[in-house]
Amino acid sequence: MALAAGNTTRLWTLVAKEFWCKTRRRLRAGPIYRWRYSGRTPERVLIAPPDLRLADPQIALEIYYGRYPLSGHLVETGGKSPFQINVPNHGWQKTLHGFRWLRHMRAAGTELAAANARALVSDWIAMHGNHISGVAWEPGTTAKRIIAWLQHSSIVLQGAEFPFYRAFLKSLAMQIRYLRSMAREMPDGKDRLRARIALAFAALSLPAPASALRGATRNLAGELNRQILADGGHISRNPMAVLEILADLLPLRQTYANQAEAPPQALIGAIDRMLPALRFFRHQDGSLARFNGMGATIHDRIATILRHDDTAGAPLLHAPHSGYERLAMGGTTVIADTGLPPPVDVSNAAHAGCLAFELSSGRQHYIVNAGIDTYGAAEFRPLARATAAHSTATINDTSSARFTHALRVNDQLGSPLIGGPQQVQCKRIDQKGVHGFIARHDGYLQRFGFLHERELKLSSDGNVLVGRDGFQRPGSTAIRNNGRDFITVRFHIHPDINLLQDQQERLVLTGDQADTWVFTSSEVVPEVEESIYFAGLGGPRRSRQIVLAFKASEIADVHWQLTRTKIAGYPENN
Repeated sequence: MALAAGNTTRLWTLVAKEFWCKTRRRLRAGPIYRWRYSGRTPERVLIAPPDLRLADPQIALEIYYGRYPLSGHLVETGGKSPFQINVPNHGWQKTLHGFRWLRHMRAAGTELAAANARALVSDWIAMHGNHISGVAWEPGTTAKRIIAWLQHSSIVLQGAEFPFYRAFLKSLAMQIRYLRSMAREMPDGKDRLRARIALAFAALSLPAPASALRGATRNLAGELNRQILADGGHISRNPMAVLEILADLLPLRQTYANQAEAPPQALIGAIDRMLPALRFFRHQDGSLARFNGMGATIHDRIATILRHDDTAGAPLLHAPHSGYERLAMGGTTVIADTGLPPPVDVSNAAHAGCLAFELSSGRQHYIVNAGIDTYGAAEFRPLARATAAHSTATINDTSSARFTHALRVNDQLGSPLIGGPQQVQCKRIDQKGVHGFIARHDGYLQRFGFLHERELKLSSDGNVLVGRDGFQRPGSTAIRNNGRDFITVRFHIHPDINLLQDQQERLVLTGDQADTWVFTSSEVVPEVEESIYFAGLGGPRRSRQIVLAFKASEIADVHWQLTRTKIAGYPENN
């Protein structure tokens, strides 16, 4: 009860803090403060920073014809400016006002693309440039827009006449002053970090006094030191956050070099830690493990980032600060969540997936977590975040962490994760012929009175993954049969995998390659149930799951095994 009271107190403290910060943000966007955002207009853009995000000239052509494929949704404007129409999809609006789509026009490199980019920027300035409100001026969106306008200023200003050139720089300067004022009031997390990155880009790319660059660099370093963990993970524990932040930090490092300025050591150190962390979360097919808000992977995006990784070594196997373990032997990769939930104020995308794991063999995924549908309907997010959507155990079909549904909380903080594990213990196993770990969490202790312990061991040839899931009370006292000890251990199967039963009634997992994995359990007869895989590139897909269901009062430990064999006639994996 004391832990619950402590969580509740912290939650309402954060609600009060965010309410106050939102009030201050509204004041700073109001007429009283607006005069502070006017001032001297810079004469020119000194340098256009590089952009590592993928670009497609075909999308530039689609935009020219009034079709905007943004944030997973296609909107046709019917000849109108996209800034004139009311689109109810918030993600689409944020992407539109973030202007990252300018990279497609830069990739097209034609006069037509430049003229269209200039026309759209001119529309935005006319309709939103002097009216600080709504999605267009959310600080996170403003930070993205500043970076995009700077990175693609060459295509926007190509062939521009002086009045537009001046209006562009005047608006950019106003947005920078606004973001500088708002940054300290922003909620914790990657948006606040991106705001600091945007202000550093601005200080390097526009004529500015040396003090402005020193201040931007100092603030950036402080945010990096706080948000990027010692093993390269992000405080949100979301693998996608690592990818997104690197896509901004790598061009920023190059911009410091291009301007003959020394980048802060915090920037260099963060990149050096984050590149191995990105490889840590990566399966052999190039996709990232689906934990804590990770959805579908665009493989080329990761490949583009990793071209800047000079270490070229094997990925780390242990990320204790981020709370993950990795086993990689003989072409088999296992990645597991063995950490505490992230802090409440950065947990809007966090999942209740403690001790969940994924298994891939070669370029094929076999055991997965459901992941999220990045651009899908928001009402399905709670399902994807629940423990049951992960390859781990639930007790009485209850998640190991909860998500607040209080309207007053959600209005201020979104949907943070609360009441999760308070302690997660993990011990690495590195012995001759086997590598693995034993981890335990107390996410069910307060409600059900016992702990979940998972042990995973991968053989040195990668052919056998041995698992054990145990449930015990503190002090190893007996678990009573009181109707609150029903255990379900789930193994979600990737939708590309066929799940069959062989002549010995064993469950066999086969894909499009030579590897076949056989699932067996010694204490419980496995069952097969329907499931859903949210993280498909084309949206959610139907899948299946292997389920071990039993009572902890009858079976304290369940042992299971996944064994790899080769199908005759298939070529070996590289």
